[in-house]
Amino acid sequence: MRNVMTLLVAVAAGGLAQPAAAADAQYARSLAATCFACHGTDGRSVGGVPPSLAGQNRDYLLKQMQEFRDGKRPATIMHQHAKGYTDEQLNLIAAYFAAVLPGPAASAPAVK
Repeated sequence: MRNVMTLLVAVAAGGLAQPAAAADAQYARSLAATCFACHGTDGRSVGGVPPSLAGQNRDYLLKQMQEFRDGKRPATIMHQHAKGYTDEQLNLIAAYFAAVLPGPAASAPAVK
């Protein structure tokens, strides 16, 4: 009986973790969305300038953003963007872009 109760608790806890994981994923995308204006939707830049972030190594992205934030890497605007984030938020942003498959930027619909 004890094993059944343990299993039920584990299943219930797992079910509760799903909404939390979805909320974390949405929060990470919301943080990353601030990068979309320059780096393209989901970090897929048009023409590679500025560089695409999609599919980059998480540790590399995190280090670059921390260096922008801390004034260790020169920038025109990135240091201003990065200053507003905690290490935890930068980690979520880096993880988000690392998980996005690299590819071409989505083309905008033609204006008629």
